[in-house]
Amino acid sequence: MDYPKQEKEKIRKRIEELKKEIEYHNYRYYILNEPIITDAEYDRLLSELINLENRFPEYLSLDSPTQRVGIEPVSEFSTVEHLTPMLSLSNAFSDEELLAFDQRIKKMSGIEKIEYIVELKIDGLAVALVYEGGILIRGATRGDGVTGEEITNNLKTIKTIPLRLWSENLPDLLEVYGEVYMRKSDFRRLNKERENQGESLFANPRNAAAGSVRQLDSRITAQRKLDIFIYRAIFTNMEKKFTTHQEVLNYLLKIGFKINPHTRVCKDIKEAIEYYHQWIEKKEELDYEVDGMVIKVNSLALRRELGFTTRSPRWAIAYKFPAQQVTSIVKDIVVQVGRTGALTPVAILEPIQISGSIVKRATLHNEDEIRRKDIRIGDTVIVQKAGEVIPEIVKVIKEKRTGQEKVFIFPEHCPVCGGKVFRSKEEAVARCINLSCPAQLKESIGHFASRDAMDIEGLGPAVIEQMVDKGLVKNISDLYFLKKEEIQILERMAEKSALNLLQSIEESKKRPLSRLIYGLGIRFIGVHLSEVLSKHFSSIDHFRKITKDDLLKIKEIGPKSAESILLFFQEKDNWWIINRLREAGVNLGGEEKEKIKEKDLPLKGKQFVLTGTLQEFDRNKAKEIITRLGGRVTGSVSKKTDYLVVGEDPGSKYQKAIDLNIPILKEKDFKEMINR
Repeated sequence: MDYPKQEKEKIRKRIEELKKEIEYHNYRYYILNEPIITDAEYDRLLSELINLENRFPEYLSLDSPTQRVGIEPVSEFSTVEHLTPMLSLSNAFSDEELLAFDQRIKKMSGIEKIEYIVELKIDGLAVALVYEGGILIRGATRGDGVTGEEITNNLKTIKTIPLRLWSENLPDLLEVYGEVYMRKSDFRRLNKERENQGESLFANPRNAAAGSVRQLDSRITAQRKLDIFIYRAIFTNMEKKFTTHQEVLNYLLKIGFKINPHTRVCKDIKEAIEYYHQWIEKKEELDYEVDGMVIKVNSLALRRELGFTTRSPRWAIAYKFPAQQVTSIVKDIVVQVGRTGALTPVAILEPIQISGSIVKRATLHNEDEIRRKDIRIGDTVIVQKAGEVIPEIVKVIKEKRTGQEKVFIFPEHCPVCGGKVFRSKEEAVARCINLSCPAQLKESIGHFASRDAMDIEGLGPAVIEQMVDKGLVKNISDLYFLKKEEIQILERMAEKSALNLLQSIEESKKRPLSRLIYGLGIRFIGVHLSEVLSKHFSSIDHFRKITKDDLLKIKEIGPKSAESILLFFQEKDNWWIINRLREAGVNLGGEEKEKIKEKDLPLKGKQFVLTGTLQEFDRNKAKEIITRLGGRVTGSVSKKTDYLVVGEDPGSKYQKAIDLNIPILKEKDFKEMINR
């Protein structure tokens, strides 16, 4: 549709207004921590901008807040040269070394009293951001200091990095340095998610941040909740406007950057050292990792006079926090079984004190780690604890061995249930694959009852915990043999609630085979692969006789998934549970049937997207029907989408489908399609 020129100009101005308003509220929320509108009001502004940009793509620009969500993956990162070299810092490990640093500066400058600015040294990934005319045009890793990898799209996903700066008086060209980091709380959440999905864990927040910011797919980066602190700026035409580094930081905060709030100006090196010592213990209170303090000359004129060596500035130094290492003795090695079946060896130590807390245990990670470090029961070892990281053994002091030390033998059976332990060739972690293992029970039941699995409404974490603790449920099949009287003994479970839960459990018996396969919690088998398996094998009983070759013939199944499926169905205890599910009347699929005919798959090869609220279907039900009829449901509209199914209050997917000329089905049309 052609719009009058005057109307289009009005729309362009509205888009610009929305961009500025949204970025202002981002600044208030993420930088100042002082929001002045509700989340709902913010969402309305963003939704309006998205709709306008979808309708008028010619007004979409790189500085729009809608460009933070991530884009299609790239094949590799290109290399870019920094405007000025990102040099490393010299390190100090004692007060004496810091005093010597101060003396060198006094000798070179002839000034007797030096004012310093002291900042926390964030343990993250250093990056450089370039702004031209106030607009972010490039972001890169530090690399070798001269060149780095261009990761602009990934850095745009970080909400605390402004895409457009706040001020009328901006430098023509600005390069800022910052440290990208992941909060400890987000690190723990991410590792828990990865553990539940059977993925390898990140060693620490810095490792997680570095891995996240260098993803070829920026949509993954967008999910990781990264943050940044800016600590330095290089201007092209404003250097003389500032006299101190503190003034520069204040200016950077004013124009939209996040600055660490714990920066302090110290009148001399003695005060800087005192501030450093305050943070040795205090740093544990932070929700991000720091590994020292950076002490810098505050005067910019003095910095220019002092200059640089080939590797580092003469006017700054990093004072590292002391390593938290203590000697102890390994009294024993035990194996813990996690909620996903992972077997983790743990060293039982002679109690030691590290950073004000008593440490009696240290993780050994896995069998390979024990062998690599040659840790034996009775060894004298060095134990380390850094920030939120669980205490771990750094190394063995072999000179203190007496010959009485014992080599640890990793168990072949689960120490909790006696089930078979399996370790993939591609992983360092060994796992118990017994479905009824008590160590995994609560997690297994929660997964089995989840919406994408058997969808048992009312069976939440609190109810599951009580059921397991009271011995009512010892495996997932026990759910189908519960009585009303047993459920009513649980807290906050009156007769009506108990009856509703029993009804929901009864209804779950009718779920399709794909939901049951997913609910069993087979490692590496998610919702999609469960659907694939149910299409190829119409009954759970087919898994008694399948081979690895049978599985590998299926396009979506790889060697790792095939091996996991075979191991799960080779476990006798798992079949005992499946047979009890059969006894309870749970749908395990039919007897072997002829292959489904093409006419029975009217939606074969068709790709659907759902948006809005459907009246007669919930999302899972609609997805289940589409999948059963041969179609596939995806989360976003693209040129590959065949149909968009819309309910009440559709979101931005609706407008995008219109722009791409994707056929749109109202609920009535969708019902007609699936009932043909």
